Amino acid sequence: MTTQLTVNGNRLWQSLMDLAELGATPAGGCNRQALTDLDRQARDLFIQWCTDAGCSIKIDTMGNIFAQRPGRNNNLPPVVTGSHIDTQPTGGKFDGVYGVLAGLEVIRSLNDHGIETEAPIEASVWTNEEGARFSPAMIGSGVWCGEFDVQYGHSRTDKSGKTIGEELARINYLGEIPCEPRPIKGFIEVHIEQGPILEAEALQIGVVEGVQGIYWYDLTLHGTPVHAGPTPMNVRHDPFMVLPDIINELYQLIEQYGPDSRITFGDIKAEPGARNTVPEKITLAVDIRHPKQAILDELDAKFRETINNHCEKKLFNYNIRDEWRSPAVQFSKTCVDAISNATQNLGLTHKHMFSGAGHDSVYISRKAPTAMIFIPCKDGISHNEAEYATPEDIEAGANVLLNTMVSLANS
Repeated sequence: MTTQLTVNGNRLWQSLMDLAELGATPAGGCNRQALTDLDRQARDLFIQWCTDAGCSIKIDTMGNIFAQRPGRNNNLPPVVTGSHIDTQPTGGKFDGVYGVLAGLEVIRSLNDHGIETEAPIEASVWTNEEGARFSPAMIGSGVWCGEFDVQYGHSRTDKSGKTIGEELARINYLGEIPCEPRPIKGFIEVHIEQGPILEAEALQIGVVEGVQGIYWYDLTLHGTPVHAGPTPMNVRHDPFMVLPDIINELYQLIEQYGPDSRITFGDIKAEPGARNTVPEKITLAVDIRHPKQAILDELDAKFRETINNHCEKKLFNYNIRDEWRSPAVQFSKTCVDAISNATQNLGLTHKHMFSGAGHDSVYISRKAPTAMIFIPCKDGISHNEAEYATPEDIEAGANVLLNTMVSLANS
């Protein structure tokens, strides 16, 4: 039965370790940022492996790579998997690249088993998912889905002023096919969880139903700058005096909408930033997340209400700037069910869950049926040289991917 197909776990692990040598750091991680020479070397190696496995290769104008294994009917839309191979400056060996090489292993394993699928199978690499060198993140898949146009994508610069377009040309990955949507039967991305839930519950697989919606804000509270010494506390117009009440109430609000709600205050800036001066203003970065769009919108409304109530009560002016909005994503039921069925048929422990982080699947899901597979990572650590997943979990996730893709390709 196709639901019992398995990959070559040792080969997959060795491929991960071989690619990890490109950009290896002394602390055991990887620094292979987008469109660097190391990224080019990793792309070259991936393409060589795919070519050796009998795949045809296409590269689009954003440098996204698609390696296709033919099916019995190549006129059918392909079933696609993939992720990214760029890393954070102090990244690990698994984030992103596991999803790419698991796709390659699916192709290799189908060759080993002599199985021909009805629809073609593809493994893909998406450009600059991390956003570590070029902002924003997920730019390759973002251009592909139409969130950004290709001119915008090519114009993004790194800290030295080099653009994505220039660097794609320099490393010879400025492809010719348009970076735009095409018919895809299903897109399945396998990834380390980047969180602690699966490990804490001793589960092997996360069947990912969607991705949390994310709203980013800059909250600015305005005060009056005065000397820290001569000015009594009771006459100060100090924005820090209203901030604790705001933060405490927002934490209580998130708790009321738990356990899936999240709020983070990740950055704060006081101006003029002098030790002995009451701030003229403070700006607080706020990150609010929830997997259900309706609840996220409720949180948005109550966030604004909370700010207004406290500032009105204590006579502070404020403004809220919307920095970024990423709506909640609900993945394709067909793809989620295919993953769930494969997981059950393989006898793996699992749970249905939502992703707390963004992935290329977020943008791809706008144009193609999509879902994700998670495996545990040690202590939930990612974007870190200590990032680790066991060979057993790596293999289990790839087995789910293999059987899911075969099921979709033959359905």
